[in-house]
Amino acid sequence: MRQWIKNPLAILAPEAEGGVVIEDGRIAECVAAGQQPSQPVDRTFDASRHVVIPGLINTHHHFFQTLTRAHPAAINKELFPWLTALYPIWARNVTPETFRMGTRLALTELMMSGCTAASDHHYLFPAGLEDAIDIQVEEATRLGIRMTVTRGSMNLSQKDGGLPPDTVVQDEDTILADCERVLARYHDRSEGSRIQVALAPCAPFTVTKRLMRESVALAERFDCRLHTHLGETIDEDDYCLHHFQCRPVDYLEECGWLNDRVWLAHGIHFNDDEIKRLGHACVGVCHCPTSNMTLASGQCRTKELEAAGCPVGLGVDGSASNDNSNLMESLRHALMLNRLTYDAASVTHHDTYRWATEGSARCLGREDIGAIKPGRQADLAFYTLDELRFSGAGDPLAALVLCGAHTADRVMIAGDWTVEDGRPVHLDIDRLRAEHGAAARRFLESF
Repeated sequence: MRQWIKNPLAILAPEAEGGVVIEDGRIAECVAAGQQPSQPVDRTFDASRHVVIPGLINTHHHFFQTLTRAHPAAINKELFPWLTALYPIWARNVTPETFRMGTRLALTELMMSGCTAASDHHYLFPAGLEDAIDIQVEEATRLGIRMTVTRGSMNLSQKDGGLPPDTVVQDEDTILADCERVLARYHDRSEGSRIQVALAPCAPFTVTKRLMRESVALAERFDCRLHTHLGETIDEDDYCLHHFQCRPVDYLEECGWLNDRVWLAHGIHFNDDEIKRLGHACVGVCHCPTSNMTLASGQCRTKELEAAGCPVGLGVDGSASNDNSNLMESLRHALMLNRLTYDAASVTHHDTYRWATEGSARCLGREDIGAIKPGRQADLAFYTLDELRFSGAGDPLAALVLCGAHTADRVMIAGDWTVEDGRPVHLDIDRLRAEHGAAARRFLESF
């Protein structure tokens, strides 16, 4: 089956003003303006109302946190007080059923915003939730979205001087055994794979050095990525200096994590030398602008990181430190925050598109997604400019970011439509809203 996505209103790809041809789930051809495909097509989709971009790629999230958005216990707090307020609520209420609802809603919300591949950093494992990664694979497969599931971990709790309650952490051997299990069962490194696995100790202040080092060994054995939080707040710097007598990047290097398998969440508080070292090692950084503003964590030095050699991706972060899972909205926030950090001429909408597509793909170690080019997977997001917010917009691609696009009209993953007319093809969102809302109420009632 050859399908021609014909004559888009605008498209984020060179020499493709006439559209793209999709075959066997891949982009087979880019069609120049006024031209026809080089070979006959079986089907044509008129994209003249649509601005077409590569499917967005989310590289940091915590799906279960959709259940505690705008929670009264946590609003108006910075990271450590925010975590201290929410950990007990999560510990009491995250069950397989509520976790499934949180995962389903987060994936659906992401996809409706134009996201075609997502990574979730799941590190919370209270008793009964040992199969969390299996649940996420099931939900992503059901929805049709690509996913890098990260088997997160915490093994330092309050009794060890850490932040999380004792009931949500696991011991090292349990963690490592399950990491090996999910890697063997789900990690698919083949081109166009739907599910990949990464290993993701939560943060330096919630795991032991042995767990960090053993995770590196497993990653090398299974050829997978590594992920963790780093450099998000000044409090984290102070913690590492107090407990490890070094800064977070130094500790990362001690654990064997300065390598090109690694991508970090946030990466705000790095000095010039640390940025140089991270870039030399090709460590990726996921920029989370909405969460950083919500928690007042600081401003990621995206331009310096890219110049040093770090892939920079984009993430919404957890829906309790962002309060939504809309990746398209994060492009606008990234543009505005980075213009405040630098200036209006230094950061453009093209930078935010790059972070959310090619940069994010590099963070996840993928070369088959993130761009509209022949041979890449046919993962595309389609937006119309029909809403009042776009009236008068002169540049369609700039308008999506500057005027605040929020919902994709259509989404395609591997050549299949997963969103049509703004709604998921494989899921009833009205029912999802009711079921998720019912699951979330117990988190509010337990406060």
